[in-house]
Amino acid sequence: MIPLVSIKQFLNDMRRQKLRTAMTMFGIFWGTCSIVLLFAFGKGLTEAQLKSARGMGENIAIFWGGITAKEFQGLPRGRSIDFTADDVRLIKRKSQHFQRLSPEYMRYNVNVKYGNQSTARTVHGIWPEYAPMRNVTPRFGSRFINDRDSELKRRVAFIGNLLNEDLFGEADAVGEEILLNGMPFTVIGVMKEKQQNSSYSSRDSRSVFIPLSTYEAMYTQRHINNFVGQCYANGSMALARQEVYEILGAKYRFDPSDREALSIWDTTEGFAFLKNFFMAFSAFLVGIGVATLITGGIGVTNIMNVVLEERTKEIGIKMALGARKSFILWQFVFETLLITSIGGLFGFLFAWVIVAVFPSLNLDDFVGTPSVDVWAAIGVIVILGLVGLGAGIFPARRAANLQPVQALKLF
Repeated sequence: MIPLVSIKQFLNDMRRQKLRTAMTMFGIFWGTCSIVLLFAFGKGLTEAQLKSARGMGENIAIFWGGITAKEFQGLPRGRSIDFTADDVRLIKRKSQHFQRLSPEYMRYNVNVKYGNQSTARTVHGIWPEYAPMRNVTPRFGSRFINDRDSELKRRVAFIGNLLNEDLFGEADAVGEEILLNGMPFTVIGVMKEKQQNSSYSSRDSRSVFIPLSTYEAMYTQRHINNFVGQCYANGSMALARQEVYEILGAKYRFDPSDREALSIWDTTEGFAFLKNFFMAFSAFLVGIGVATLITGGIGVTNIMNVVLEERTKEIGIKMALGARKSFILWQFVFETLLITSIGGLFGFLFAWVIVAVFPSLNLDDFVGTPSVDVWAAIGVIVILGLVGLGAGIFPARRAANLQPVQALKLF
């Protein structure tokens, strides 16, 4: 009975206070819309940035040689530590924390030629484990370097997708022959396009990858440029790094606690920072939306106070005829929740339309793809309910506490 009476009364109030009610609903509408959009775009931006960070690889660290900063076993500090592919094989045999490892040679400004097309690119000599570590995925119909290629020192090459476009355009590169500084190589694979916002050399999309054994046969380069290690999904990169210090420290006779002896880029630390940063950023955006919604709730409180003043006589008559305080209280609360719900519903629908239409603008590379999940919808409903209840409870209590005689005199 109360809902029907309240709805009729609500419609009457709307007719009397059209502009004020419309502005109040717009405040709720805009607050709800802000929360949904900020949450959706914050989530989309976070996922896009984390996806780009994963483009270089997950749970990986890159290791370079360094210069010792401590004396050790009678040896002076200032010694240069440079390692070879055999050192990586040693770590692979002894390590308990690395899932995959790969040495990496790099030769810059290598002339890559196909027909009349030529360009200068970086050539990487690596092991087959390099691909899953660095998220280098072959396109359908192609493959990455395998163990057989390495064993036989085959002259095969895996190329990045943008290099493929530079040399072959729209044509299929697999099976074609390219020249690396005049030496023929058969293209066995092309990298599937990926997002990558960081690198320690050239971008994978414009690089050439060949078997490490083939690289060693071509060039007289004793020391590798670096090596890449990937710890287990639930493993600790800190323990894996310490293993490297201990294993190489024993071989090259430097103090395992000497952090200058090796240079390490632990991407897991940066990834954790990015994740925490964007979680805080998303919370900040949602906080702005909540503040906007609370402002709308203040508007609802104001209009309900106006309604209370206009309906003072009506309240006095109802109470004189025996209406209970709870009836008056919940009638006002229900009307407040009704205003909040209508404004919130339209705000949610408007935001949902924007989120649904946004992918067609092809701006995903810049701000990601916004999305509204179930928990976001539940969160908005809870916040709306709290704002509506908070906005209505104070005018409702004032109305319920009026004395019949007082109400009639005030009128």
